[in-house]
This record gives sequence, C-alpha cells and structure tokens, in this order.
Amino acid sequence: MPAGKFRKTAAALALLALTACDMPLATSATPKPRPTQSAPVDIRPTSEESAALRSYFGQVQTAQLNQGLLRTDGGGPDTPFTADMLARNFEQIVFFNEYARALQGRGGESPLRRWDAPVRMKVITGPGLPPSQARGDTETIREYARRLSGITGHPISFFGRPNFVVIVASEDDRDMALNQAAAEIPGISAQSLDALRNLNRDTYCAVAAYAAGAGANTYTAAVALIRAENPGLLRQSCIHEELAQGLGLANDSRDARPSIFNDDDEFALLTRHDELLLRMLYDDRLSPGMTADEAAPMTRIMARELISGPL
Repeated sequence: MPAGKFRKTAAALALLALTACDMPLATSATPKPRPTQSAPVDIRPTSEESAALRSYFGQVQTAQLNQGLLRTDGGGPDTPFTADMLARNFEQIVFFNEYARALQGRGGESPLRRWDAPVRMKVITGPGLPPSQARGDTETIREYARRLSGITGHPISFFGRPNFVVIVASEDDRDMALNQAAAEIPGISAQSLDALRNLNRDTYCAVAAYAAGAGANTYTAAVALIRAENPGLLRQSCIHEELAQGLGLANDSRDARPSIFNDDDEFALLTRHDELLLRMLYDDRLSPGMTADEAAPMTRIMARELISGPL
C-alpha cells in the first residue's frame, strides 16, 4: 500500500511563443450509416505504465477514504472559521506560488493574479478513455465551470477559441493531448507545456496558468491536466482544485480548513470556505498586480462582509 502523499500541482508560467499549427479534436458525433469500406481503427492496448498507475491511484483513494480523508461534505461543526482566518488563508493562497518555475522548487511571494478576459474552456479527452468516462468527465467539468462562473461573477463558457483547456488523458495519450492543447490556444507552444509532460508518480494532476509578457499579472491562458488513471473521486477532486487554481488560487496552505487548498487531502471537493476565497479574488475592489500588503486592508473588510462569526 503506498504511504506517500499525492500532490495536486499549480504553476504560473510566462507565455513563450506563438503557435501556427492546428490539430483536429476527436469528438463524438451522431451515428451515421456505416460506409461500405470502413477505415481501419488503431486500437492500442493500455501500456503497463498506465495500468500500474491506475492500480496505484486506486490504492491511494481506498487508503485515504479509510482514513476519513477526501471528504465531500464541505465541512461542518468540526471545521469552524472566522473572518480573520478567511483573510489570512486568502493571503497565503493568493499571494504565494506553490512552485517557483516549471513545477519545481518552492515558490515565493507573488502579486495577485487572475483573469480579466472571459474564460473560454475546452475539454480534451484522450482517445484511450472509455466513452462513458470521457462523457462523464466532460459533463463534470462543464457543470463545475458553471458553478465557478456563478461564484466569481466572471464569465466562463465553452464557446469560441479556447484560452483554458482541460485535459483528461492517460499516460499513453498525454503527449498527444498536450500538443493538441498547444494548437488550440493562441500564444502557447508545445514546448511551453513540457512541464506537464513528465510528471512525478505522486503528482496526479496539474495546471499551468500563463500571463502574457514579463511582469504581467493577468492570466491569458491555462492548461489543466487530469490523469485519467485516477479513480472517480480523486479525478473529481483534481478537477475541482486545478480549475480553481487556474483562476488564481495558486497556492496551498496547511492552515486552510475546510479547504481543498491544503495538502492534507482532508477535503476532495470545493468547500464553502473556498467559494468565499474565489468571491474575494474576483471582487472589483482588488486588482491584478496588488501585493499582499496593498490588499490586506481590503481583504479584511471583504472577509468580515462575507461572514459574521464562525462558520
């Protein structure tokens, strides 16, 4: 049984290059009459590496559930928090980076970063996924995106050329899906996604959010990668955390509770506490580029407005 702690990963990277290529997205279509001569279908067996990961992640989910982790209740009487705690958690999660660069090293203090332009999402599922999983994960992502838009008040849709691609792919399909994402999003090259190509065994999902230009603090693109080998609840947990981190909640804090932005994996799904963090992040009284010291007086006011007494 694995004893190590799994990690969900967020990274804020700079846009590197423009792409000029385009790759088709495989989609389901309304059944049509079968042609007289069908093209051969390239059916590849699952690799040993992917099969081993699926078994490993399944053991991890079982072990965590047996320990009372991956809660889906959003917190309760055992997880009270006050306005001061909310403001402090907001500072730790918004104004610090989980990683310094390319998913490596501990990050330092960072200015506030978030989206200004509307977010246009697209889901790319690896061709090796069972159709039922591909359909289910796509609908989960769409429903959650609608929830995030309602919480933040920021427009998130699935129309137009995407600037936020969510990939659900196995070890066997990851390179293909990342190349497709690079072709889909203006301003991203295949090389700029290299940090997502070779993940450690204990990293089961990741997101890279991009700001255009040196010193820029407004996100213009993002790619979230969800490993398809994760079993159901871990996969949903990845979707919840990576999409929210891709909106600007880029760090984790061991003090945040009840929260998915905590490496203890106590909670699997976005909590009420986390919803309040997102509302604060997209409040018009804050702006991209603010430092923690600049924002502190306002974040304390917003936290008190959102809650009175412990929740």
